[in-house]
Amino acid sequence: MELIKKIFLPITLPMRFIQNHFKAMIFLLIVFLIFAPASDEDFTPHNLQQISFIGPIMDVSEVLTQINDASSDEHIKGVLLVVDSPGGAVAPSVEIAYAIKRLKEKKPVVVYASGTLASGSYYASIWANEIIANPGSMVGSIGVIMQGADLSEVMSKIGIKTQTVQAGKYKKVGTTDREWKPYEINELNKVIQGTYDMFTQDVANARGLDFNKRDLYANAHIFTASQAVEVGLVDSVGVSYDAKQKLIELSGVKEPLWNKENRFDKLIKKLSASAAMNIYTHFPSLVLK
Repeated sequence: MELIKKIFLPITLPMRFIQNHFKAMIFLLIVFLIFAPASDEDFTPHNLQQISFIGPIMDVSEVLTQINDASSDEHIKGVLLVVDSPGGAVAPSVEIAYAIKRLKEKKPVVVYASGTLASGSYYASIWANEIIANPGSMVGSIGVIMQGADLSEVMSKIGIKTQTVQAGKYKKVGTTDREWKPYEINELNKVIQGTYDMFTQDVANARGLDFNKRDLYANAHIFTASQAVEVGLVDSVGVSYDAKQKLIELSGVKEPLWNKENRFDKLIKKLSASAAMNIYTHFPSLVLK
């Protein structure tokens, strides 16, 4: 019996290993299929980088990493930023805007508005060499908003009262347990107006527009792609093909080779955008909108 076991050991050992580690092997197989190069072309460094900027602007760490990596990669000669975003938080929008400004100093950047290029996402795009908008896209909405609900009546009906200990007259500004007082609204207006001035001044500087005429292109106006060209917010109307051709022209590459986003990254981005939309919807704050 022992002799038979030894004879068949080379067969039984692998089978036992497969049985004990079946799930791990399936996982490794999936990872391999996701990340394995599809062709020899995947081993050739790409010279043009496409970065997608989709959904409400909240956490932009991934996009910033891609921009900074493209900036330092000597193989990449130009960057196409594909944007479809309604805007979002102020600080992350500014982070992207100035990352693009730094990138532009090293290599050309083209922004393609594939759907919505509004508010914070427009702010993020202003320093590009060219902004090209899809004919069906919406552009603009250059403005700032802060909003919150007055839940005092609801709280009264269900018997909830708030208790507060505070230091500082304005510490309860923006709370939802009561109607905002006039001096609190004035305090919020100070922040809103200061942010709006910063936003519009940067737009004017980046796009070569007259700050004193900002009511024409800002003031939360919403434009079609062609209307945005007329007021100077966009350089031209076109589709993704046109945006890519413009970047090829600006970068001067003879044989353009674009990066390829793998399926796993696409899935993660979709899930992240969906989660961000839920958070953005249920927890509003100071946003470019």
